[in-house]
Amino acid sequence: MLSEAVCKRLEALEDVSRLGKPANGLFRLMGRPELWMTAYSNIYANKGAITRGATTSTMDGFSEERVANIIALLKEERYRMTPVRRTYIPKANGKTRPLGIPSGDDKLVQEVVRMILEHIYEPIFSDWSHSFRPARSPHTALEQIARTWTSVKWFVNVDIQGYYDNIDHNVLIGLLREKIDDKRFIRIIKSMLKAGYLEDWKFHGTYSGTPQGGIASPLLANIYLHELDKFVERKQAEFNQGHRRAPHGEYRKLTNRIYAARKEATACQERGDAQAKAAWIRQIKIWDDTRKHLPSGDPHDKGYRRLLYCRYADDMVIGIIGSKEDARQVMREVQSFLNTTLQLQVSEEKSGITHAKDGIPFLGYVVEVYSGSRIVRTARGDKHTRVKSTSERIRLGIPKEKLVQFSLKKGYGTLQKPLHKLEWAHRSDVEIILAYNAEMRGLANYYSRAQNAKRTLRTLYRTWQVSLFKTLAMKHKTTVTATAQRLRVEKGTYALKGEGRKTPLKVFSLQDMVATKASYGKVDIHPNTRFMQARTEITKRIQAQKCEYCGREGGYFEVHHVRKLKDLQGEEHWKQVMAAMRRKTLVLCVGCHQLLHKGTLPNWKPQKAS
Repeated sequence: MLSEAVCKRLEALEDVSRLGKPANGLFRLMGRPELWMTAYSNIYANKGAITRGATTSTMDGFSEERVANIIALLKEERYRMTPVRRTYIPKANGKTRPLGIPSGDDKLVQEVVRMILEHIYEPIFSDWSHSFRPARSPHTALEQIARTWTSVKWFVNVDIQGYYDNIDHNVLIGLLREKIDDKRFIRIIKSMLKAGYLEDWKFHGTYSGTPQGGIASPLLANIYLHELDKFVERKQAEFNQGHRRAPHGEYRKLTNRIYAARKEATACQERGDAQAKAAWIRQIKIWDDTRKHLPSGDPHDKGYRRLLYCRYADDMVIGIIGSKEDARQVMREVQSFLNTTLQLQVSEEKSGITHAKDGIPFLGYVVEVYSGSRIVRTARGDKHTRVKSTSERIRLGIPKEKLVQFSLKKGYGTLQKPLHKLEWAHRSDVEIILAYNAEMRGLANYYSRAQNAKRTLRTLYRTWQVSLFKTLAMKHKTTVTATAQRLRVEKGTYALKGEGRKTPLKVFSLQDMVATKASYGKVDIHPNTRFMQARTEITKRIQAQKCEYCGREGGYFEVHHVRKLKDLQGEEHWKQVMAAMRRKTLVLCVGCHQLLHKGTLPNWKPQKAS
């Protein structure tokens, strides 16, 4: 855990940043070992913790001595960033994107740099920026749009060509120097950017861009586009006009008539003229029904303009309340800023202006404006009334093509013809249901913000459910109908009983999906479930100075990593120890760790971890 002195220093960085002053003493701060222990605890459980980069160095074998050696090399300016190993991962559109895998030591250095940069920049980042930030996610971006973009007329979409590969290093370093007064710290970031990459074991230099896969890369990319956020903020102050819309003429006339008619009805009641009062009430109802179909403000008021903005990484959208020419002018100015100030190119094909009612794709959703009726409860709560919304509100929808792609990618088949998963036939029923549940729940949770989400997902859900039943039927050599009957609890509810479980394992149902307020945490379509202890626990285990296998105390200790818990199958005692603790790490003395990698670790009596 961080000491009080380090915590105060990090808090001081935030205060200095808010005051607009440059931060210094950052390289000296990197010399605090507890900062490195915290960095390790942040990344040791990541999926790629023991994935090799261009060298054999991974998170396996982490120790306090390893930290001390890195700090010493940095102070002597003898530490050299190694090139990342480039690989390619598939994109949703069938193409691939490059991914750079750093070495283990470089990951630690990058995480320490990222932690320090985060304390400098997080206090000043725009509220419109939602990517790779604490307590932010795609859902927070979508919620912001749905909540605040009422009556928007035009969407301006600006697409940056190959953003991560085209970040100008000189521009980025210049931006960092505005907030950081520490040459040695800046040199470390420079070395990260210039490290290059290995592809097919051939070295390639990097003259622009930040390596995707680098721990500090998302934050550096955010720092770069923070300049765009500030530019749009300045543009918004110039563009916005009018305190509120001018009142709608017909709406105002009807309001005045209703007001006068109510006075007349009251006067009739005082005179005891019930017939005249009833006539006025009927007329008030007619005028009020007409008024409900009209907006209170003039939607074509030329004296009222608004510019709205939201960004997630390099995906950005601008909303305009104004004319199409206003939207064109804003788009030209944003493109000019990106080209001249940030040295980024804009894709003319993918950029454009769209009428808000036609909608645009954003973060996997369709964002569009609608004006329609909605159901509301009466004050008593026992009746429902359909009320027409005259204000143009934002609606979040689910693109059908996303559901088709998801079904094919996960192996469920087409939406019309579900298929079984042959590759899962050897797994237990529990594993199959848990895996199917995780996939469908992950997608459903991501699209829970959409209007009529359950109805839209129903077709995919049926395909998913039949695919699950077909997989289980294939495994047990029975029919889909028999499998469904075996799992059926009641209408629409299925669960697996037995299999040594105290409680039935329920098959996921769309009825379990509840659209809650955005969690302001990490939200992803693709679930990544893993067991993971608290971040401070791994630090305590290392500082306990005790081998968790042989029980030896004192000396040198290293952390052994395995990739997955399911890899811990075998008769070796060290695997049984890790499986019993449900941990992917084991703190070992150097002797035990070396013997383990040689495959000659004796079956000593396991010791409980402290």
